[in-house]
Amino acid sequence: MIKDLDKKIKAYALKNAIAHDGKANPGSVISALFNEGLKKSEVKKVMTKIQEIIKDVETLSLEDQKKEFEDLDKVVSHRETREGLEELPNSKKGVVMRFAPSPSGPMHIGHALTSCISFLYVKKYGGKFYLRIEDTNPENIYKPAYKMIDDEGKWLFDGIAKTIIQSDRMELYYKYSKKLIDKKSAYICTCSQEAFKKFVDVKKNCPCRNLSVKKNIERWKKMLDDKGFEEGEAVLRFKSSMTHKNPAMRDFPLARVNLTPHPRQASKYRVWPLMNLAVAVDDIEMKMSHIIRAKDHRDNAERQKMIYSALGIKKFPWTAFLGRIHFKDLELSTTQFRQGIEKGIYSGWDDVKLPTLASLKKRGYKPQAFWKLSERIGLSENDKVMDKKEFFLLLDDFNRV
Repeated sequence: MIKDLDKKIKAYALKNAIAHDGKANPGSVISALFNEGLKKSEVKKVMTKIQEIIKDVETLSLEDQKKEFEDLDKVVSHRETREGLEELPNSKKGVVMRFAPSPSGPMHIGHALTSCISFLYVKKYGGKFYLRIEDTNPENIYKPAYKMIDDEGKWLFDGIAKTIIQSDRMELYYKYSKKLIDKKSAYICTCSQEAFKKFVDVKKNCPCRNLSVKKNIERWKKMLDDKGFEEGEAVLRFKSSMTHKNPAMRDFPLARVNLTPHPRQASKYRVWPLMNLAVAVDDIEMKMSHIIRAKDHRDNAERQKMIYSALGIKKFPWTAFLGRIHFKDLELSTTQFRQGIEKGIYSGWDDVKLPTLASLKKRGYKPQAFWKLSERIGLSENDKVMDKKEFFLLLDDFNRV
């Protein structure tokens, strides 16, 4: 157990109260104590003590809190005791940011934790915040999720997010595809997946790579034509480098033929953009200034930067990466949730046993609880491991005020 625990709790409670008009948050105190060496197994035992001390601290006037904190200032560690959001560069004129879920199901706590940090920065600096539903994979869509995500976004993001649906923007992706072909930065590859992988492995160009712009335009039109290429016969590839040190960057795909009927667009389109093309185009068109995304998207960020460069756009959005939160005993698969609902295990998406936003809203959680927790986590690339009990203990405290 931490030495002089009561003093440290009071010091951190006073520090947090002073920063928030006399009201201290137990979750912030817990976070500070973790930096002092508090173990996760001790949280439940310590939380009662924290709540008692905070209650006493909040009976003091703000001036008295400041006086008492002067005596305890030396007890507080000044390492990792940030209050509020870290500053973003180039943000004085406002920011344009986004959160981009796929409609495979409604939003859950994982979505809330990764999205709220961007939303908070837009609130802090002013600007625009987009809720962009990325639905260009017809095979992984749950149609009711469109409305659910839109409604949840209005609740979670205080009504300031503008909802955009990618499949409504297909002609725009086609326009940029042609631009890339015209600039000799993309080509239509008709090699099989197996054949192309062999070229990647030996760092050699495939025969399609050196085709003329005219020939590539012909192939592109054939991809779009109802009587043209079938699934798997042709892929639009970005012309990066087949000798790139990272094999994943070697002439990566941008679009392919997919004849699966789309839940929203039916069979209106047969060529669908892959994530890197659609994301790059939307970020350009929406004039994205800052992007905060999970760190497993590092390679995708690099691919999208290449697309920007090929189009002659020199300024790529400032980008930060977030570490993952691994829940030891909490499933976050909307596919599994859906299967559970269909089997009668859950009563619906708002079943109290599910960690969905619909469920948490029904249970009385407020959006501000997620804002505060997201702010506390901040722009950290470190992965975190939590169990369900620990997470809800923190969320309950952030939901208290």
